[in-house]
Amino acid sequence: MNDTLRFACTGCGKCCTGHHVPLTLDEARQWAVSGGQVIVLIEAFVSDGPGMPFEQREHVMRRSYPVPCGSAEARVAVTFAAFNPGRCRHLDADDLCSIYDQRPLVCRIYPVEINPHIALRPEHKDCPAEAWQQGPELIHGSLPVDAALQALVHASRQADRADIAAKVAICEALEMTTSALKGNGFTAYLPQMSAFAAATQAPRAATIGLGWTLHVEQPERVDELQALGLHTTAQAPVFYAFIGF
Repeated sequence: MNDTLRFACTGCGKCCTGHHVPLTLDEARQWAVSGGQVIVLIEAFVSDGPGMPFEQREHVMRRSYPVPCGSAEARVAVTFAAFNPGRCRHLDADDLCSIYDQRPLVCRIYPVEINPHIALRPEHKDCPAEAWQQGPELIHGSLPVDAALQALVHASRQADRADIAAKVAICEALEMTTSALKGNGFTAYLPQMSAFAAATQAPRAATIGLGWTLHVEQPERVDELQALGLHTTAQAPVFYAFIGF
């Protein structure tokens, strides 16, 4: 891939269809109270142990939070996202965003990646080929060229870190306390939105002490985690979905 990427949106609407859009805590609250559905995705790892990608250590540690799990501790990362199994509720008949000036931060950043360890690759995006053959320079090397876009990426990463304790507390308040192991999958919850909105109004600053469980199905992985004192389950989920990789 060239060091330089150009990009100009063609307005095809594909990035607004079939994608769950990560939201900041404030955006998730607004999405819920305005009638949208939020999906909660959870993954966990052990500090310097199972599930932790060592090459991303600083990044994953800063966007995760410690929780009790069995007789040990896991770190969980929580993503609140707009639930869009089909077309986004704000995509109009012309495939244009009807809340463009108030769209979520991640939508403003697209197609740039918010994870500093993931390179932007056009083949991994839904945009048509012509989108990458026109428009201003977007990326040079690994960094956005535009200073305003760099600032948006920074703001997204900062919100991810600043929101994590409150997100974990909200999950605990709604009894969403089973996580997948990072790299193995996600647990996915679709909370009732009035309860979710209420929980986001004044989330606790720290966890409220509920024990967490790791959903892991591979026997060798289960043995490894239980040997560390972690509580696991392989039972078919009832209140969440397990999305394995």
